[in-house]
Amino acid sequence: MLDLEYRPVYPNYFADPFVIRVGVEYYAYGTGISSSGGRIFEVLHSSDLASWTSLGGALEPPTPEPRDYWAPEVAYDGERFYMYYSMGIGDKSHRIRVAHAEAPQGPFVDLGQVLTPEEPFAIDANPFQDDDGQWYLFYAKDFLEGERVGTALVVDRLLEMTQLEGNPRTVLRASGDWQLYQRAREMYGSVYDWYTLEGPFVVKRQGLYYCFYSGGNWQEHTYGVGYAVAEHPLGPWREPRPGPVVIRTVPGKVIGPGHNSVVVGPDGHDYLVYHAWDPDKTARRMCVSRLEWTPEGPCLAVPPALEP
Repeated sequence: MLDLEYRPVYPNYFADPFVIRVGVEYYAYGTGISSSGGRIFEVLHSSDLASWTSLGGALEPPTPEPRDYWAPEVAYDGERFYMYYSMGIGDKSHRIRVAHAEAPQGPFVDLGQVLTPEEPFAIDANPFQDDDGQWYLFYAKDFLEGERVGTALVVDRLLEMTQLEGNPRTVLRASGDWQLYQRAREMYGSVYDWYTLEGPFVVKRQGLYYCFYSGGNWQEHTYGVGYAVAEHPLGPWREPRPGPVVIRTVPGKVIGPGHNSVVVGPDGHDYLVYHAWDPDKTARRMCVSRLEWTPEGPCLAVPPALEP
């Protein structure tokens, strides 16, 4: 078992970490600083999940104009690697795009297609392939109706790797105060108490589909990871244990953990890859912790709530 409890595995800024296993090698992609030139999204390489080496940037910029690029995830369809990510300006106008490459380290080239053209804001795309070969795309979008207005999770079927069906189904909406992003937030010409669910990541285990997600404000210690369960990728989805029950802030150990992915380690166990703030809250860094599947649901090998 890897001894990685709460310890950053890469010293530099590396938010929204996604890790893909290719054979016996691992590649990580993360959100970095806004770019106006050079490749976007740093890509790291490892053979053990513990030691990582930077391979440089992964994505050729689709535009020479400065933009913000968030939350890359990569899927392999047996022929090419596809990167799903969002591009926008600040926290506005983000839409999901797709790029492809012949190798996991890139260079990825944007295909000139916006997968969510009807959405004013769509981020955090997570491609998932079911046992029958069908691909789905989970992502976060804005909802302006209902009891808790804000960003929440949907899923749509991929007709091909570069085209959505265009029929997103709701996966999960905010259900608790811990998911509050900001009170009296000005959005879309109005003021709302804004809730946020983001960073969906789906795996199938023990015959069920698990959607991990992050809730709340990524800048605060209240940020954490919960999950929902379904018997089919299109749902219906339910939360057996509401709250940040997978991982949350543990004073003195981890601050504001979230936006996770799950990958099988070299020892055959599942590992949760996530970002967390450094003690001075100057940067979010990639961490890796072993994930356990208990009768009560997924949690870290040493549940945060039980830490001394």
